[in-house]
Amino acid sequence: MIKVAGRVLSLVALAALATPVHGEDDFPLVGTYTENQACKTDGSDPGVSRVKITPHDIDSVFGLCTILSKKREGATFVVHVECKGPGGSQMLSDVNFTPREDKTLDFSDQDQTYKAVLHRCSE
Repeated sequence: MIKVAGRVLSLVALAALATPVHGEDDFPLVGTYTENQACKTDGSDPGVSRVKITPHDIDSVFGLCTILSKKREGATFVVHVECKGPGGSQMLSDVNFTPREDKTLDFSDQDQTYKAVLHRCSE
């Protein structure tokens, strides 16, 4: 009986390891983007604002924002962030990312005071 129980536990452990886990690092928006115009592959777009999204941070001209939480509402990703501004000031906010059919992202802040289209750069 003990041998059977050990085999069953071994099979359960193997099945658990083989099952894909969707953890906090599974965030489909991860990448580098340019704001409001297509990313040029030759690097000739130095004046264009770049946005880098990782599973934990969003780095843009507005500063470095730490992702505190993220959730999906339909097609939109609502991301709660804490941003560090000039002089060390901190701000909490929600930002929205909505993927479009043309592979860009609509971006807006919680108050809809700033909107942009983010174009993914090949990395």
